[in-house]
Amino acid sequence: MSARARLRGAARDQEGAAALEFAMAAPLLFLMIFGSLQMAHMFYIKGVLTGAVNAAARNSSLQTGPNSQATIDAAVTKIIKAGVPAATVTFTRKNYAEFTSIGKPEDFTDTNKNGKRDAGECFTDMNGNSLWDADMAKSGLGGADDVVVYTVNVSYTPLFAIGGFWGLPKTQKVNSTTILQNQPFSTQSERVGVQVCA
Repeated sequence: MSARARLRGAARDQEGAAALEFAMAAPLLFLMIFGSLQMAHMFYIKGVLTGAVNAAARNSSLQTGPNSQATIDAAVTKIIKAGVPAATVTFTRKNYAEFTSIGKPEDFTDTNKNGKRDAGECFTDMNGNSLWDADMAKSGLGGADDVVVYTVNVSYTPLFAIGGFWGLPKTQKVNSTTILQNQPFSTQSERVGVQVCA
């Protein structure tokens, strides 16, 4: 075999090896590209959502807020759906008398001293539902000077279904929460707890 023939054979072998290496590396390469695009899209949606929630929260805290909740929520939904048309957008508003009450449970008498509220132990019902709650919040915007926790949850189908390879959910979820205090447009309503023993 001549030297020229041997060189041609080596070149063919190298081309075949390169094609084989690319075929082995391509799935990982595409997975990284699509994964990066999907993460970038999620961060974009999160940024848009945070901006929309902050603007909506400011509008909600005004005296006209209780009368325009549907309009405010519709504006947030419109902003989100501009980037993700098929997104599901849900809203929650919880209000408290003061910032220090956020996420706090209703007081109870720990009769058996086990550190948790058991059936039959008396508690102070602060939200008027006659049930002991691990969070004393009332739902809705509340009134003047009340502190409101406003949360928006967005669920949507990702750009690429690559999460299925690892058993991840088929929907992507992002949320944004802001805490604000309503303007003092009148005197704050006093919250009076009711003792319940059940």
